[in-house]
Amino acid sequence: MARIIDITDKLVFDENPRLVIKGKELEVNGDAPTMLKVMALMSGDDPGMDEIGKAYGLLFPEKAREAIDALKLSVPSWMVLVQEAVSLIMGEADSRGEN
Repeated sequence: MARIIDITDKLVFDENPRLVIKGKELEVNGDAPTMLKVMALMSGDDPGMDEIGKAYGLLFPEKAREAIDALKLSVPSWMVLVQEAVSLIMGEADSRGEN
């Protein structure tokens, strides 16, 4: 007979994490399949704007992207946003957004 092990209690099924910008909470897709794709895109020595753009599309659901687009961020700020989203999901940022 095959062994069966229930690991349900060891897994986390929380909601997606969120970043706050100007008082607005923006959902970040924090599931493992999404993060594996993002990490593959960002794994090169110097990911370009194309890779960062694809990561942005994966990290943020459409509603969050619409709110972000309305902020009219500069390119450096937009890149910080993507980096912070990755840090949030990977558990590197605390609740104040500090590493």
